[in-house]
Amino acid sequence: MPHSDDFLAVHDPAAARQASAPGGDGRWWGFIAALAGGLLLLCCATWLLSVQRGIGALERDTATRADRYAATLEATLDRYEFLPALVSFHPFVHQLLAAPDDPARVAAANRYLDDVNRNAHASATYVIAANGRALAASNYADPGSFVGTDYRFRPYFQIASRGRVARYYAIGVTSDEPGYYIAQPVESGGRVIGVTVVKLNLEWFQRAGGDRAEPLMVSDEHGVVFLSSVPAWQYRTLQPLSQGLEAELAATRQYHDREVSPLALHALSSPVTRWLNSTVLGPGSRLVGVARQAAPGHAAGSTADAVRVGSERADRYLEVSRKVGPADWTMHVMASVDPVLAGARNATIGAALAYACACLLLVNWRQRRQRARDMQYSRRLLEAAYDELERRVEARTADLMAINEQLEGEVVERTRAENELRATQDELVQASKLAALGQMAAGITHELNQPLAALRTFSDNTRVLLERGQLDAAAGNLVAIADLTERMGKITGQLKLFAGKARQRRHAVALQGALDHVLALLAPRLAGVRLSCSGLEAEPGLAVWADELKLEQVLLNLVANALDAVAAAAPDQPRIALTVSAGAETVTVAVRDNGTGIAPEALPHLFEPFFTTKEIGQGLGLGLAISSSIVREFGGQLSAAGAEGGGAEFLLVLRRAPGQQVAAVGRDAGVHP
Repeated sequence: MPHSDDFLAVHDPAAARQASAPGGDGRWWGFIAALAGGLLLLCCATWLLSVQRGIGALERDTATRADRYAATLEATLDRYEFLPALVSFHPFVHQLLAAPDDPARVAAANRYLDDVNRNAHASATYVIAANGRALAASNYADPGSFVGTDYRFRPYFQIASRGRVARYYAIGVTSDEPGYYIAQPVESGGRVIGVTVVKLNLEWFQRAGGDRAEPLMVSDEHGVVFLSSVPAWQYRTLQPLSQGLEAELAATRQYHDREVSPLALHALSSPVTRWLNSTVLGPGSRLVGVARQAAPGHAAGSTADAVRVGSERADRYLEVSRKVGPADWTMHVMASVDPVLAGARNATIGAALAYACACLLLVNWRQRRQRARDMQYSRRLLEAAYDELERRVEARTADLMAINEQLEGEVVERTRAENELRATQDELVQASKLAALGQMAAGITHELNQPLAALRTFSDNTRVLLERGQLDAAAGNLVAIADLTERMGKITGQLKLFAGKARQRRHAVALQGALDHVLALLAPRLAGVRLSCSGLEAEPGLAVWADELKLEQVLLNLVANALDAVAAAAPDQPRIALTVSAGAETVTVAVRDNGTGIAPEALPHLFEPFFTTKEIGQGLGLGLAISSSIVREFGGQLSAAGAEGGGAEFLLVLRRAPGQQVAAVGRDAGVHP
């Protein structure tokens, strides 16, 4: 017998080579792990490099725009810086402050301020007395004129009244419009006699960064954002305010009735963010996150580019800050990092695809080399296998010759055994046929007993009637005798129906007549039995599709079985109930008794041939099987179940015949479906 390793080498050279080279699968897994590790390193390096370059380019572009925005804002502020001082030197202003109640001087000052404000394109220019009341204003003729308003609560008035130039951003309590206030003290004789104020509207500046991809905002020295291209960010704080500062803002009414609440902005602190802040970003630049709910309507980034701030979703920005103006303001230019992340993601995907293509080429080259080595190894194995096969063929040939001789002897022995078995089976079949014929003869005798008894009764009655001269009654008995004789002949042919070889024509049979005939045949046995028949009173002409003789045979079998059951179980009060219920398409006949009932284990086998629950010699078990076959031939159904209160109930369901055809149906003629 050849060794198992030799057999493996002959039939599977590649498997034999792999078995002879242990660790082959391990080398492949190591190769795949190395490729996966290289892919991971390449993706990480590509992503980090792309993000580094993208953030650097984004910072340069954003810083350029921030410088441009800062220069524009500072130029605007510088252009109006000296306007309040020029107004404070005019004689009209000094004359007004010297005689504030003189209507002529008030009118002259109002016209002068209106002319200056119109030429300078400022929002408003007005003069405040030392007591804080506005004496004249450029909007003196407007419904919301500043004339007469008390400004003592404003910080810019308080600072200017102490002899210093004040710069202040606030929302006007009279006009409800935000503006930048420059207040200049008016001095005379070494003391401050009043204050001149110029108000500038800087709302145009926040529209300069109106691009939603580049939010722009300006915050004051307290971190309150008073200018923003994103409306939801305006009048928000970059850090929580102290209680004292909140009280001061409420007292000075700097932002009037606007609610100042914190802006959900925070500096990002992930490892990648810290690396970018230390290696790429310069002073004044940082990566921040802003909660999206703080900026309704702002363009949201992709799901992959969103971060979490607490339980809120947030967008990531590059923030570039610049100090602007003499009031210690800070301008913040925000640039979304979503394009940088998207570019890094695309570059990473491209690098991964290129790496995958290179890996596929490498794997293909490796497999080609492997196949070439396999072919060489297989050639050597085949040469050895040919020699081994020759030796095996010789050994197997000798074995097959011996086995062949043995098989020839076994074939002869098996042929003889099969012939004996076939003869034995033929004898068993013949014996089974003879036994079945004997049982069927007994069944036929059982079925003919009742018609013979009725025939004997009718014959005796006819003889008596003839002796009495009652010829009409005797003639009726003779007709019944002829009918019973014909019926006995038909009963002997019912076993053919059980075999399924005879199919007779169906008629519309009156159900009342069939029941009457069956009950007449069983009248001697019904003596002493409480019989009830209901359901036909409303429809006496009810008919079903059936063969009259076969239908009576089925009903006869069911009622006879019920009589046998009540005779054995209830000799004192035997009861049999026949109930007919008609539907639109079917008619159901229920035969119920109070006999012994049906055992649950016998119920599934009740309609099988030769199955009986009666004593030996009292039945063959063919009655219900034949009845079930007859009912199926009619297109109906026969079923059995235990009745409530004991006993058994058989349900006979038949197809209903049209009512208009019943009148034409006789005992020997019918309408065929």
